[in-house]
Amino acid sequence: MSTIKPLFPRRTVPDLSVPLAGGGNWTLGEKTPENFTMVVVYRGLHCPICKGYLNDLQRRLPEFEKHGVEVLVLSSDNKERAEKTRDEWGLDALTLGYGLTLEKGREWGLYISSGIGTTSIGIEEPALFVEPGLFLVRPDKTLYFASVQTMPFARPAFGDIVTALGFVLSKNYPARGEITDFPAQAAE
Repeated sequence: MSTIKPLFPRRTVPDLSVPLAGGGNWTLGEKTPENFTMVVVYRGLHCPICKGYLNDLQRRLPEFEKHGVEVLVLSSDNKERAEKTRDEWGLDALTLGYGLTLEKGREWGLYISSGIGTTSIGIEEPALFVEPGLFLVRPDKTLYFASVQTMPFARPAFGDIVTALGFVLSKNYPARGEITDFPAQAAE
């Protein structure tokens, strides 16, 4: 049984390589964005909240590109479900990966859920799948920002992220949350 280990800002993220809906492969180690690679993990074809979330991302893709951010969207779905997601949700502008293994999801600090049947949109949940996560990775492959969730609700808003990117880039704002070892605090 694997355990979740947090990723820490300013440290190298695990390698990531996935096949793409429509063909080809995507490998983080080969990416050279101007400022960041944004990896957006969604639950899969069965998730109606993911559909709206990813459509919002697709609408805002030019804003991310303007800030020098390359975007990958991926799930633990198989090829058939990923291509159905791309086609039925109209996600033709997004780079959509699939086949994220549960083990790799754990390396990235993601939570895993078990399927509980058919969702409100009539699609069966897989037996096991990853819950959402969003990661901003610097060109040197170190983590800048991460948000992982146990539920599909209340994810980071892409509009807020775009606004934050403007500030971060103009002020050269450092990654935060990087401290891993610290002295114990005395009780007051």
